[in-house]
Amino acid sequence: MKNFLIVDDHVVVRSGIKLLLSDFYADARIDEAENENYALELIKETGYDLVLLDVQMPGGDALGFMDHLKRKFPGLKVLVFTMSPEILYAKHFLQAGARGFLSKDAPLQELKNAVSRILNNGRYMSSTVAEAMTNTVGKHKDDNLFNTLTSREFEIVNLLLNGHTVSKIANILSLQVSTVGTHKSKIFEKLQIKNLLELKDLAMLYHF
Repeated sequence: MKNFLIVDDHVVVRSGIKLLLSDFYADARIDEAENENYALELIKETGYDLVLLDVQMPGGDALGFMDHLKRKFPGLKVLVFTMSPEILYAKHFLQAGARGFLSKDAPLQELKNAVSRILNNGRYMSSTVAEAMTNTVGKHKDDNLFNTLTSREFEIVNLLLNGHTVSKIANILSLQVSTVGTHKSKIFEKLQIKNLLELKDLAMLYHF
């Protein structure tokens, strides 16, 4: 019997994924969590074969959560299943330890393939993500400035775009306010912007 955990703040989405997984694995145990804190409680109690994790949840820090899971539960398999743009998010979550990254727009068969491959100790990414990551390490110049950010900088950008202040981000990430301020300055320099308004404009340009 397979054990799954769905981490998503939308009950309709969780119900839909649960139904699909039940079709794929008839005798599976499928738990649900609407936020990262509850998900962590469940993960501590249960040996899950696979966690399906959304990226954008209110008050959450999915990239930091993914990094925490990698450090505390190194054998845990995570498939990021989200509406967030693959081209922006996939690289960072895969580097943080996710076994796969899949868009919620993907066909049902692709979800089944992703789950099956990861359960069999493989990894999964769409052809679009695979090509983008190949280009990043190859000779092609990447014109997406967000891909120049480190995982920590990317994490802070997400929190800034969610309306958090520097002091709040410092609290969430357990960092000094000055450290977050330094990261913010480096982020603005890399993205070639001067303020949060320009950050939001740039994020919209890249469908962030």
